[in-house]
Amino acid sequence: MGMEYFGDKLKALRKQKGLTQQQLAEKMELVKGSISAYEQNTKYPSLDVLIKLCTFFQVSADYLLGLSDDMQFKMSALTDEQAQLMLRLIAELEQYNNLKDKT
Repeated sequence: MGMEYFGDKLKALRKQKGLTQQQLAEKMELVKGSISAYEQNTKYPSLDVLIKLCTFFQVSADYLLGLSDDMQFKMSALTDEQAQLMLRLIAELEQYNNLKDKT
């Protein structure tokens, strides 16, 4: 399990809705290349975009990020410590992406 599943899950969700990469990009206010990069696991979304994707597809971040096969995510089901861990993980992923984008 892990981030390598993100692109596959995003692509499957997009196809379930019958959308092209371009159409999804427009809905997310992104360029088509971003969606393509996400689906190929060469780039990961910012936290803002991740939230938009989860909201649009009505799935949890855990599901999209490959941390869970459960599509719905309820923060209320987590302890405070677990919720903090999730937020730290997301922050670390963003930092990683920012460093990767600069290379």
